[in-house]
Amino acid sequence: MNMYDIIDKKRQDKVLNKEEIEYFVTGYTKGNIPDYQMSALLMAICCNGMSTRELTDLTITMANSGDKLDLSPVNGVTVDKHSTGGVGDKTTLIVAPIVASLGCKVAKMSGRALGFTGGTIDKLESIEGYKTNIEEKQFIDQVNRIGIGLIGSSKNLAPADKKIYALRDVTATVQSIPLIASSIMSKKIAAGSECIVLDIKVGSGAFMKNFIQGAKLARTMVNIGKMAGRKTVAVVTNMNAPLGNEIGNNLEVKEAIETLKGKGPKDLTDLCINLSTEMLMLCTNKKKDECEKLVKKSITDGLAFNKFKELVINQGGNIEQIDNPDLFEKAKYSVEIKAPRLGHIIKMNTSEIGRVSSILGAGRETKEDAIDYSAGITIMKKTGDYVKKGETIAILHTNKEDIIEEAKKLYLSSLKIYIQKPTRHRIVYGVIK
Repeated sequence: MNMYDIIDKKRQDKVLNKEEIEYFVTGYTKGNIPDYQMSALLMAICCNGMSTRELTDLTITMANSGDKLDLSPVNGVTVDKHSTGGVGDKTTLIVAPIVASLGCKVAKMSGRALGFTGGTIDKLESIEGYKTNIEEKQFIDQVNRIGIGLIGSSKNLAPADKKIYALRDVTATVQSIPLIASSIMSKKIAAGSECIVLDIKVGSGAFMKNFIQGAKLARTMVNIGKMAGRKTVAVVTNMNAPLGNEIGNNLEVKEAIETLKGKGPKDLTDLCINLSTEMLMLCTNKKKDECEKLVKKSITDGLAFNKFKELVINQGGNIEQIDNPDLFEKAKYSVEIKAPRLGHIIKMNTSEIGRVSSILGAGRETKEDAIDYSAGITIMKKTGDYVKKGETIAILHTNKEDIIEEAKKLYLSSLKIYIQKPTRHRIVYGVIK
């Protein structure tokens, strides 16, 4: 077996067998296959695609290329939720406590922010004292005790994916659905949960720009999950506007707290109820109506909020901040943005708004960049809302006085305001099982 024959076979749109896939993944990860040959194979995959069987073999081989989190000591059904990334997406902070309060086991590793998408770990670290790096045994014990643990990845999960992704980034093969799907699912499978709910974002603030693309990716990932022996569901959701009203780390934690108390914005609340319902259905095999009622009751009865407090206490966080969010650090400057004209906001360029948040200090362009936990944006008016000239439509929060004017201009340029009223689109486009 050699790499030349594998490249040629895929170039001819033939199906690779398991041994061939293991050969190139293992060889490239170990440094035995040069970049130029791997680049040629990635381009052949990008052009010709892969069968579900090929994709499953690729995903499992990448998942097996490094450490794996063994969740077998957890007593109960484990469930994970993964989002493909969006602006203002703080759903993990809400859905994880909800489903844990209802008996599911959430042993979740989350990531950090890069670019304009927020990272769950950065949000959690904006809580004073919260430890995102704890020993595996302590993590498993905590999940068994209270049903939930949210940490950063301390393991070398799917190193093959890291190396292949770096090559995709410079060879114009990032947008291949088979390669996207195997990249995400390899890490989810290595993370160990029995049940996986995928939140596939589509729109101006997402990698997938429309429902057709998003549904194709969702269906591919669900098929991989099932063939890998995981109960998997995908929810295709709207990212044509930021999710909720807050963007930025401690701002989003505060909004998550309000949502857990039943006082969150409608779009965020509706999505979290939908995702939590799907997670509970996978864990319990109960019907959707029953699960949705249980999810809503966990919020109204305070079970979900109390579970979040339990999580924070067990991972060393300052519970006083959770009980009194005014104790979170505030940015030095809070600057209002006024509507330049009257009319309806008919469109928001969500990725540009995410970049404004990064400029203010809430995000990072490289993994080494520091984050300002107090920086971000409070959105007062969103797509579909009517605004009067001079009305406050957003508030910028930052400690960087010199970038305020630039940030204001960029935010305003991300909006389109016209007289006619636009059609409001639902937050959930569809569920793929």
